[in-house]
Amino acid sequence: MKLRAMTQDDVDAVLAIEQVVQRFPWTRGNFSDALDSGYLCCVDETEKEGIRGYAILMPAADEAELLNIGVAAAQQRKGLGRAMLAKMLDAARAKQLRRVFLEARPFNVAAIALYRSAGFSEIGVRRGYYRDAGSSEDAITMVCELTQHSSLPQAGERSGERVNG
Repeated sequence: MKLRAMTQDDVDAVLAIEQVVQRFPWTRGNFSDALDSGYLCCVDETEKEGIRGYAILMPAADEAELLNIGVAAAQQRKGLGRAMLAKMLDAARAKQLRRVFLEARPFNVAAIALYRSAGFSEIGVRRGYYRDAGSSEDAITMVCELTQHSSLPQAGERSGERVNG
């Protein structure tokens, strides 16, 4: 796996993945705004398969929020999401951030299990956080205290690979 900084040229490929793998996908404008705002936006890309996944981290003061992470359907359940999450947490540590927050939909049990395995813990529920098509849904809020958890290279990775950003 090799992450690189996302560019505006990547938005079409990222959006194509997003629309397949997310129940309520971000728009082109959401991705463009994240890039324009200077958030840490990364993609995993191979020559053979193109862009396979993406992640967006929004730093603020000494904290950050993982806004979005997605893996192409054909690449799921192969450890790519776990490896991307580990790289994003490493990037947050490199920026000397103390913690990373995220929100997850309660039905997304696979993502919640992934986040827990990466050191995230549940800290609360945001009532009515997700508002879609006239209805609302709660969000589970999670945090990873970066000083307490260190990530190790994932299977098939070389130590020292870096996230650009």
